[in-house]
Amino acid sequence: MSEPTGLPAARPRRILTQIAAVAWEHPADRAALQALRAVPGFDEVVKKVVGFLGERGIRLLFQANAVRVGPTQFPRMNALYADVLTTLDWPERPELFVSQTPFVNAGAYGMERPFIVINSGALKLLDDDEMRTLLGHELGHVMSGHALYHTLLVLIVNVGLGFLPFLAGMVLLPVQLALLEWYRKSELSSDRAGLLACQDPTASMRMFLKMAGGGDMKEMDLGTYLEQAKEYEESGGALDRMFKILNTLPQSHPFNTLRAAELDRWIAGGHYERILSGDYPSRGPQAEQRPLDKDIDEARDYYVKEAKAVVDDVVDTAKRAAQAFTDAFKKK
Repeated sequence: MSEPTGLPAARPRRILTQIAAVAWEHPADRAALQALRAVPGFDEVVKKVVGFLGERGIRLLFQANAVRVGPTQFPRMNALYADVLTTLDWPERPELFVSQTPFVNAGAYGMERPFIVINSGALKLLDDDEMRTLLGHELGHVMSGHALYHTLLVLIVNVGLGFLPFLAGMVLLPVQLALLEWYRKSELSSDRAGLLACQDPTASMRMFLKMAGGGDMKEMDLGTYLEQAKEYEESGGALDRMFKILNTLPQSHPFNTLRAAELDRWIAGGHYERILSGDYPSRGPQAEQRPLDKDIDEARDYYVKEAKAVVDDVVDTAKRAAQAFTDAFKKK
């Protein structure tokens, strides 16, 4: 099928020397993380999980049924992973595992020594550049320090209290909802890291398409999918927007259409090209001490735009209803 126009072309990959994670972090990600840390009881949950399981326990839990990637184990993925580590100039090599799971997904877990798990379904579905995008996405989580909180989310949502008796009696719903909101926003950050690791915008968008549809590109068209993503964001009235919010609340990931549209906006805003040209913050004290006020201001703009769209829809619906009511009386 035909590829879309309008996306920057792929180019020889540039090594982003000493790039700091703040270069790609979504402002709503950093703001949601601060909100998560302020949720009553959150610190206690972290202490109990870390204290009960510890680094070794968490690693054993997630690595129990997976194969460590190396030169003789999944050599194709091992080579692609080396490319990604080089491109993002990350000196450490978090352990990489493949787990026998047909559903295409991946995750970064752990505490002091984060590691990455790729579901086996991704090996068959994704080509090399799409796999670079996925690996870069997960390495982005590691570089941003997301692994611990992602581990907490998986334990609370998927493992449950039967395995975590030490959390019994704690009010977990506010923590769970805050974790989900933050993690959805952290995905938007790491989607950008995946693009920077791959440096092929078309391949990054194809990954979303394949994760949404599960088919090969002989049966799907990326340009049509990006139109669908735009339609999802822009169409519908107040009721549709309310259902979008409700449908998203229990999800750990934003819908793939939304992720594609959000990444496309970031590219169109010139951020991607600026980073490839060398205009990005380097790792070190300056990046680590970035003022939170800037993130909060940018995040406020992001959330205000979302809220304004809902309010505008409600006002528009009310105006149309009032006009219809007036027109009905005029006809009598």
